[in-house]
Amino acid sequence: MGPFPVKLTHLRRLTDDTGIIEHCIGKIPRRKEGYSTDDNARALWACVEWSRYAHRTGNNEAGEQLANLADTYLAFLAWVQKDDGHFHNNVAYDRQWEPEQPSDDCLGRVLWATATAAVWDLDRDRARVAQRLCQNGFRAIGSLRFPRGMAHALSAANLLVREAEANPELEQPFRDWVLRELPTVAQQLGERLLDQYRRHAQPEWRWFEDTMTYSNGVFPWALFHLHATFPSSEAEQTAKDSLDFLIEKMTGSNGVIRPIGNRGWCTPQGISQWDQQPVEVMKLAMACQQAYEVTGDQGYRTVLNKCRAWFHGDNDLGVPMADVSDGSCCDGLTENGPNRNRGAESTLAYLITEAIFHQTKEGDDDECADE
Repeated sequence: MGPFPVKLTHLRRLTDDTGIIEHCIGKIPRRKEGYSTDDNARALWACVEWSRYAHRTGNNEAGEQLANLADTYLAFLAWVQKDDGHFHNNVAYDRQWEPEQPSDDCLGRVLWATATAAVWDLDRDRARVAQRLCQNGFRAIGSLRFPRGMAHALSAANLLVREAEANPELEQPFRDWVLRELPTVAQQLGERLLDQYRRHAQPEWRWFEDTMTYSNGVFPWALFHLHATFPSSEAEQTAKDSLDFLIEKMTGSNGVIRPIGNRGWCTPQGISQWDQQPVEVMKLAMACQQAYEVTGDQGYRTVLNKCRAWFHGDNDLGVPMADVSDGSCCDGLTENGPNRNRGAESTLAYLITEAIFHQTKEGDDDECADE
């Protein structure tokens, strides 16, 4: 058993007995900003992915740390779920829910995170809690209006269907519900996302909206998930065309990954270089990992490697964004250097990208061993 690939020091630093705190001043949690359900969902997913790695490699110490953290994040999500299935997103440090409208993005992210825990968490009690949250959450998908929430929910539905079909030992009531309800849900959400592309795409603009803004990688990621479950030439071609277009827009002239900047985004008329957000690199890594798994195209594996390298200094300024000594990550890259604050979203973007990278690397190593 070798050393664990990432440090969990900063993740533990950000996490108290309520959940993961959203923002930092440098590396110090900024408590007055409170918590977001978005981040607690990402944190649960990160723990699920790294727990699988710890189990495969026999790292019991890391596995125990990750299990304790996952309990906290799952308890947070159980607390903020409403009677209608939605999840309240913004919570103050004193545990008071802040006024807000229901968020499509938040619902989608929690559905994905709880879906991964529902089928991959080795602790059956924890998995049952995730199954309950996820099943209740899907009651709210009729309210989804925006494509990013749809993309996350689509990916969650397809993951659950595939795992339920492949794993007869999954909890029977949950498995029955998945196989009865979610194929229709997945195909309906898939059609809505495909229609989004049909209405906006042009020969020189292969995209789902008139402007490429945030979390762009979730669109091709979701359609590759759809094609993996319900093979569709349109879903596969749309996923490939849009991902290739995104890679083109997120690659600098120097060949490094260049996230679309949030000071202007990307339109047919031009693209912003700054500020670059770690979460955009993670979303591209997610899409490339799923594309590689579905198509076997080594080009997507290469881009995934570049996404990982972005965090370690292979970026426009040649500066590391992640601190491997504690597992933290800077909040953004500006033309003047990194934003030195290391909040939850950026740190989790680094940890999840690393998990995706190592998962894919393990798969490649297994294939080589079989040859």
